[in-house]
Amino acid sequence: MSRKAMVTGGAGFIGSHLVDLLVDQGWELLVVDDLSSGRLEYIASARRRGKVGVLVEDIRAPELSAAAARFDPEVVFHLAAQSKVRPSVEDPLKDASINVLGTVNVLQAAVRSGARRVVFASSGGAIYGGGARLPATERTAKRPESPYGITKKIVEDYFRWFKETYGLDYVLLAMANIYGPRQDPGLEGGVTAIFAKAMLEGRRPTIFGDGTQTRDYVFVEDTADAYLRAADRGRGVLLNIGSGRETSVLQLYEMLARITGFPYRPEFTAPKPGDIGRSVVDPGRAKKVLGWQAWTPLEEGLRRTVEWYRGGARG
Repeated sequence: MSRKAMVTGGAGFIGSHLVDLLVDQGWELLVVDDLSSGRLEYIASARRRGKVGVLVEDIRAPELSAAAARFDPEVVFHLAAQSKVRPSVEDPLKDASINVLGTVNVLQAAVRSGARRVVFASSGGAIYGGGARLPATERTAKRPESPYGITKKIVEDYFRWFKETYGLDYVLLAMANIYGPRQDPGLEGGVTAIFAKAMLEGRRPTIFGDGTQTRDYVFVEDTADAYLRAADRGRGVLLNIGSGRETSVLQLYEMLARITGFPYRPEFTAPKPGDIGRSVVDPGRAKKVLGWQAWTPLEEGLRRTVEWYRGGARG
């Protein structure tokens, strides 16, 4: 008998890779996605290979609970979100509506459907803030510097309350900067997609600031592996999903330039307001609890990302 899971945001960047992995493991899935950023072509192959139903719906919709109850999932993977910092600053009300009220609606749907656990996409870059001692651990004080980060912090208490009140188990995955095929260039880790596309098209990419700012990059397929493991390991925990290594924007640029054969230097402009200078998380707890680590070396992951864009960026 196959296992069943509901995947919110399952047609998106990370969600579609998780759908691929779950299908290959024999899971039956219900993908919930409003297609505001997700694309059905990203899960077309998975739908041909396995049992994947699709509900095109907002996670705030009242109908979500009934749909979940009909499907009867064992696990809910909740990845749907307003996941960009700048729009959260421009419209914090909309950001809170999707990321807080939407998450509460997903938790209610999980309870009413009888789901055993929810695995949630948090943010290792946004929840800790720029003043954190690095690498940030799960015990690091959370001082998010954007409405997006604030929503990820707020919902942790909702998860705790649902567990204490209804027995709904959970694992929160605080992701570093995820990159790879199917990435939306507007996401926080989207610099890899932006640089790769520009270089392949012969355009000089723009670096905001002096390029010394650092991030912790993790390949998307490694991230999907963490979600799969979290379906059965860990109870009521927050886990950092990162490499534990800092890479500067200039280093990332130089690696992509070598891979693509791009001969030109970048253009530089003023830094983005509120941009964090350094960001890296300690993934030690995830290794202990999930047996997980970032398996893919950065250069290998970048090569696979470039190959995807060279191939026409389909599916």
